[in-house]
Amino acid sequence: TPWTAAGDLCPFRRPDFPGGVAEIIAAKARRGTPVPWRVSAFSLFQKALMADQDPIFQIQRVYLKEASLEQPNSPAILLEQEQPSVDIQLGVEANPVADGVYEICVTATVQTKIKDKTVFLVEAKQAGIFEIRHLPQDQMGPIMGIACPQIVYPYLRGNVADLIQRAGFPPVHLAEINFQAMYEQQQAQAAGQLPQ
Repeated sequence: TPWTAAGDLCPFRRPDFPGGVAEIIAAKARRGTPVPWRVSAFSLFQKALMADQDPIFQIQRVYLKEASLEQPNSPAILLEQEQPSVDIQLGVEANPVADGVYEICVTATVQTKIKDKTVFLVEAKQAGIFEIRHLPQDQMGPIMGIACPQIVYPYLRGNVADLIQRAGFPPVHLAEINFQAMYEQQQAQAAGQLPQ
């Protein structure tokens, strides 16, 4: 967006905000809001610009960050006729990468057992890089805890099923997850752990 000079009080002017900072100061004066004499026009301009910025939510990349498969009791356990039990654990984590850029990871651990012996153990972590800017702070948690995992999770499901099938087993399809309920449960647990 081009900027043009607009006098001493308003060092920058936006085409879609024709009055610039000068009008902000004048409007404050009309409302009776005190305006310091040594006011920084640029700081007022920055605040006005930030208030007018649109939210940004963009997917930069989705990728398989980690994957492993173990068959510690093969080949003997493959001859067992008993149906194995399946245990699935999921986790979500968010880490800042740069200003306004975050890595959201969804982790799955799939373990199958016959009695107390492991048939196979799969651990996979699917990650996504998201640019998230100009959102109210109270919306950041739900965005990173609900919206981003919902985007990443289908890729994780596909990779886990493919990895298990390539190991010679029938694919295990992870169930659909209600990340909103999962996030709300985590928030409730965290609130319950806070000292009263």
